[in-house]
Amino acid sequence: MDNTSIITQVANPKEEEIISSSQEKVSQSNSHLKKQRSRSIFSTFFCCFRNYNVEPPSSNNNTSALPPPVEENGSLPKCDQVQVIPIPSPPAKYLLPEMNISDYGKKCVVIDLDETLVHSSFKPISNADFIVPVEIDGTVHQVYVLKRPHVDEFLQKMGELFECVLFTASLAKYADPVADLLDQWGVFRARLFRESCVFHRGNYVKDLSRLGRELSKVIIVDNSPASYIFHPENAVPVQSWFDDMTDTELLDLIPFFEGLSKEEDVYSVLQNLRGR
Repeated sequence: MDNTSIITQVANPKEEEIISSSQEKVSQSNSHLKKQRSRSIFSTFFCCFRNYNVEPPSSNNNTSALPPPVEENGSLPKCDQVQVIPIPSPPAKYLLPEMNISDYGKKCVVIDLDETLVHSSFKPISNADFIVPVEIDGTVHQVYVLKRPHVDEFLQKMGELFECVLFTASLAKYADPVADLLDQWGVFRARLFRESCVFHRGNYVKDLSRLGRELSKVIIVDNSPASYIFHPENAVPVQSWFDDMTDTELLDLIPFFEGLSKEEDVYSVLQNLRGR
């Protein structure tokens, strides 16, 4: 397994500027071929959610027609004799376990990991908060992890107010040890990884309807709009974070979530947020 298949991240714009400037020196045809090769290497690892105009899947009809019965002489019955019987879908297996008694009455907040709470890289970072060893095909690689400013205050407050769930499109072998180091207070009641996503039109989408929680009481905090394309009305968007140590977005969100925790229905509040 290539180490580029472990973490799901958006691209750092600083790196994109370097790449784009070098590509100007290459012919258009060669540039196109290099883009195709580059995408095949990095799309599985740094799954850059750049195409935000992703359409949600069309709703499926849960009824289907049974094969028409055959009459005694072997011929098919007339059309007006064919009975269409709705077949109920099998009960869904939800991603989350039953809610803890201590969380009854709380809303569920789904929180992304990469570029929302932390930024990780296989390249050495001098001021890394964590260095996580990840084994890939028998070789141990070091992943350098930077914590977003004020992430500790943010997580502690969120754990007081909500049932918090970590939901990342990265693989568990990387994200689970990072969450162990990041969440010192046991804020995350559950952790969901790439296998819990729905792969839709080239993106790993977090389908909130599969959580097993009432959607009007679910909020997703994520830097990638493609992650919540099925339920944009439940989203609190955040800016992608890489290394700006003056960033205050998580700190600024705390008062907003304090107010949101007291609301009966999240949709009207989040609609106002999107309007601003």
